[in-house]
Amino acid sequence: MANIKSAIKRNKQNEKRRLLNRVYRGSARTYVAKARVAIDGGVKETAVETTMRAIKALDVAAQKGIIHKNNAARRKSRLMKKLATL
Repeated sequence: MANIKSAIKRNKQNEKRRLLNRVYRGSARTYVAKARVAIDGGVKETAVETTMRAIKALDVAAQKGIIHKNNAARRKSRLMKKLATL
């Protein structure tokens, strides 16, 4: 455990950020998984809608620096490629 005041503060800040980052990363993963299921389901309208939600969630995560922008771009590309097969 940290004894120095600044280290204690830094630990508190890191924990707050970690919890916030989990929210954005988790929601992005959830939306991507839902989009994949919808695409596999074969219903075009729901597949397009869920894919757009997933793309938005990935963009938000990338904008906030939670995932790298190239990581988000790669995931979006793979989703769109899968959607195009529909």
